[in-house]
Amino acid sequence: MNKRITKLLVLLLVIGMFSFFAYSLLNKAKTTDVGDKAYNFELENLQGKQTKLSDYKGNIIVLNYFATWCAPCVEEAPELQAFDKDYGDKYKILFIDRGETRDHVKTFVEKNKSVSTYLFDYNAKVSKIYNVTGQPETFVIDKKGIIRNHYNGPLTEMELYNMVKKYD
Repeated sequence: MNKRITKLLVLLLVIGMFSFFAYSLLNKAKTTDVGDKAYNFELENLQGKQTKLSDYKGNIIVLNYFATWCAPCVEEAPELQAFDKDYGDKYKILFIDRGETRDHVKTFVEKNKSVSTYLFDYNAKVSKIYNVTGQPETFVIDKKGIIRNHYNGPLTEMELYNMVKKYD
């Protein structure tokens, strides 16, 4: 009787493990990396309207993941806003906030007198697809929609300009 129960338990364990691995393979999350086509997300902007990455198709796009509580992000903000002011007609920068409220970010934007585009990745779905592990993180997407750079850490205006001008 004990041998029969042991065999049944082993069989159930093997079936369970097989089912888990099959489920994991079938539901593997889609991710993008440098050299891949950028994932075409749709996120809410500061005004509460939806913005798609494809709205900027044909342009060089900079995605910058930030948070208002992140000290390096706050230090980097004036540099990126200067970049947007000086080169925003040629290169579009999108700031993506993870998990903060619109009012909190709006206060930050008003305090810093920013006119840039801010988007909200409330559930971190898009940041998972882009393999974002922290902030600030910056992506450069070329005119064909291919991710060309993924940079971790703060950037200056000139560092970002030198990064994007290669794809013009």
